[in-house]
Amino acid sequence: MTSLENYSFPHHRLSRLRNSSKQPVVLVACGSFSPVTFLHLRMFEMAVDFARQSTEFEIVGGYLSPVSDMYKKPGLQSATHRVSMCEIAADQTSSWLMVDPWEAFQTYQRTAVVLDHFHHEINEVLGGVDVDGEPDEKRQVRVMLLAGSDLISTMSEPGVWSDVDLDHILGKYGCLIIERLGSDTAQATEALSQWRHNIYIISQLIQNDVSSTKIRLFLRRGLSIRYLLPARVIEYIEEHRLYVDESAGGSSRRRVSSSMDIADRKDDHVKTTS
Repeated sequence: MTSLENYSFPHHRLSRLRNSSKQPVVLVACGSFSPVTFLHLRMFEMAVDFARQSTEFEIVGGYLSPVSDMYKKPGLQSATHRVSMCEIAADQTSSWLMVDPWEAFQTYQRTAVVLDHFHHEINEVLGGVDVDGEPDEKRQVRVMLLAGSDLISTMSEPGVWSDVDLDHILGKYGCLIIERLGSDTAQATEALSQWRHNIYIISQLIQNDVSSTKIRLFLRRGLSIRYLLPARVIEYIEEHRLYVDESAGGSSRRRVSSSMDIADRKDDHVKTTS
């Protein structure tokens, strides 16, 4: 896909609500995904485990939403490549994750607007999700942001995010945050105390500090990235000669050696690191 000309919202993997006493939730991870890694995918599984064990949520869907090319971040491949890599990763490794290209193929969109888009498509256009055992019932879905603790740290910094957008994101939708090694989530959430009830912190039981930035560095140095991201994504990177020479727009002048970053995420003024 190279544009939104024939866009339709992907919902082929949205599941029914199996437990009618639970609140259906769709997870949205917004980020660069340049490239997508196993940690990007793994954080969805951590969120599902957390929701099942510690909340009244039932996860009925998960989306990767790559940022627009207007982000202009160093190392950012074109939306076409990033969406393709995300689709390959979701198709190869998951039975329930999806990729929505809506954000990627247009001008820069604020996080609040992206979440509104998912809410509109799932709850207003589709009417919500079906409920097991209730053939005539549709249940409205709660859209929630899934991100790394580096994002919540930027949200707690005065002046980085607008108060209106913070209230919209954390007040209306809420977020699940994957703790990242070295991040002070306690201090960050303290500064966001008015929305604390909508911020869910998920500990990494097995620490993973891989990032897209490190993957790009490995590729430029000709080092192996095998087992850090899906094999088919590595093949795609090799086929299109991506990342080895970022000074040349991300294209490679030599063969990539066969060798995650919790979603790099923009805020309204400052981009978090990847």
